[in-house]
Amino acid sequence: MLGGSSSVNGMIYNRGHRADYDMLADRGNPSWGWDDMLPVFRTIENRTIENHELGAGPTRGTEGLLKISVDTQLPPICEDFIQAGGKLGWSATEDINGSDDERIGPAARTIKNGQRVSSARAFLHPVTDRSNLTVAVKTTVHRILFRGDKTTGVEASTHHGEIQTLTAGREVILCLGSIATPRLLQLSGIGDRSLLRKLGMDVVVDSPNVGRRMLEHRCFAIQYRLNQNIGYNTSLSTPLAQAVSGVKYLATMTGRLASGAYDVVGFFKTSPELDCPDAQILMAPFSAAPYVPGKDLGLERQPGIQAIAFILRPDSEGSVSITSADPAAPLDIDPNFFATEHDRTKGAKIFRTMRRVFGESPISDYLVEETRPGTEVTTDDAIVDAALDQGHCGYHAVGTGMMGTSDDDVVDSALRVRGVQNLRIMDCSVMPTMISGNLNGPVMAMAWRAADLIMSGG
Repeated sequence: MLGGSSSVNGMIYNRGHRADYDMLADRGNPSWGWDDMLPVFRTIENRTIENHELGAGPTRGTEGLLKISVDTQLPPICEDFIQAGGKLGWSATEDINGSDDERIGPAARTIKNGQRVSSARAFLHPVTDRSNLTVAVKTTVHRILFRGDKTTGVEASTHHGEIQTLTAGREVILCLGSIATPRLLQLSGIGDRSLLRKLGMDVVVDSPNVGRRMLEHRCFAIQYRLNQNIGYNTSLSTPLAQAVSGVKYLATMTGRLASGAYDVVGFFKTSPELDCPDAQILMAPFSAAPYVPGKDLGLERQPGIQAIAFILRPDSEGSVSITSADPAAPLDIDPNFFATEHDRTKGAKIFRTMRRVFGESPISDYLVEETRPGTEVTTDDAIVDAALDQGHCGYHAVGTGMMGTSDDDVVDSALRVRGVQNLRIMDCSVMPTMISGNLNGPVMAMAWRAADLIMSGG
């Protein structure tokens, strides 16, 4: 499919906090501060009165290509969860991207009239008739090609096995994400010399941090049994119920299938002295059945409710490495979750805050018992182990092609790969710090900003 992860993700739209972007600028990347990025967000966003009752404002765009909406008809149990968050001091808001305060409210989603708005639908489909655009589907790029230190193109194969050489007139720009971009660089001879030599590969650029310094969110998950037959389990847990929901969706473009993965989003602090939130929580009135490896995730038959939460800016660093010069060989991916005391301590605080929210009325009035991970999980170590055993990653990996001013940073502030000419990266791998939230929106905005830099000769 086209659109990458924006075509399969949960469609949650967050921008991150001002401090995230100002930190990029403070690290020597002057084109990426909040004052540079806010106008980009306003340019790409389309939050009109039709699909976002808040309309235009100093921080909101209404004329862009990326359609953003909020659900103003949340189930009552979601409104009750928002009220419970308010009792912890979080501000209830309909504009979750309107401030950097502790806040909770309906999730902003990349959805328009019940349909997903992927990056392809927003930005690619409207320009497919351009004469200077070719979209090559069923084509896999295996290597970047060089003449000396100059990037000349890429080697690719079709699904029939035909090898193609695609030549670049000006530049090659990689947009494969934090897993596949370092993989392609390493396969092309750009990476840690010791790794490449061990695999019998020629070294084009000794760039030891390709695939390293990966940051990723690890989600804590909590579930409760409900005392009323409400929520989404009933309408989605059986094939018959799914069929009925599917027919309703096709007929009206409404219902659960017209929504995102989570209905409510909140940002909060694990310590009151912090300048801005360092944790995120997401909630929806469904509960997952026990996971079976290799099978689709199912829902429980009995009514339940779930929330996940994670450290916004973890500092445990993972890695991505090729295991062979063969492009078909599997990767060695080590997320290295909770390797630091910072992440373990902060993570335990986050989970205890999740329990505090569910302990507040009116949401607590619906609960029978905690079914996951269970009330016996109380110590910091047990909480972290539960996140490793029963949680999941946020699919928000960054840093494996990090931007910066140091000679060992993979790209410079204009996203040019160090050590070669005419090669850039524009995906979340270039982020040297984690954005405070889901990455879908920030990556699209950074891509728009990168286009400005490239077109201006940056």
